[in-house]
Amino acid sequence: MKNKKLQSMVAIGMLSSISFILMLFNFPLPALPAFLKVDFSDVPALIAAITMGPVAGILVAFFKNVLDWLFAGSPTGVPVGHMANFATSILFILPVYVIYRKFSSKKGMVYGLAAGTLSMAIGMSLLNYLVFLPMYTYFLNMPAQTGNALFGTIVLGILPFNLIKGLALTAVVLLMFSSMHTWIEKQRRYYLPQ
Repeated sequence: MKNKKLQSMVAIGMLSSISFILMLFNFPLPALPAFLKVDFSDVPALIAAITMGPVAGILVAFFKNVLDWLFAGSPTGVPVGHMANFATSILFILPVYVIYRKFSSKKGMVYGLAAGTLSMAIGMSLLNYLVFLPMYTYFLNMPAQTGNALFGTIVLGILPFNLIKGLALTAVVLLMFSSMHTWIEKQRRYYLPQ
């Protein structure tokens, strides 16, 4: 039991490091707000979640954001963007974990990734409307967006961005899944015995 716990801690550490490195290779999408950047750092968190359970996936997402905040800082002084990234990761990986746990097949993975993409897109639209955009404007001492401007930022910026990011993550995960399926199942049997 102790050995398994140590192995999972090492695996979470390694996946967090990979996730942090992937977070550095972010890029904006044309025609969308420049502060929204796509990266593939949720892939290691997703691997952690489906092989070791949701807590492992959440820890990987948490540690990558802490590392990025320590190395890159935040324009607001408060890690608002990192909190948003953490929420995005959770909204994406948890539906995938839940569905893949019930249906451990490629079809289950596809349904899970579709649910994760929708959860991330809708959830982040609501969280940005209610929490993150008001926090940014408060900490940057800028006038708050209201009415049509706020609605436009959400509907024309954040919602399509998260749908595109979800589709990109889905494509990467499905490409990897074909070659990693046997390894994933072996890890799941070890860390998540039925």
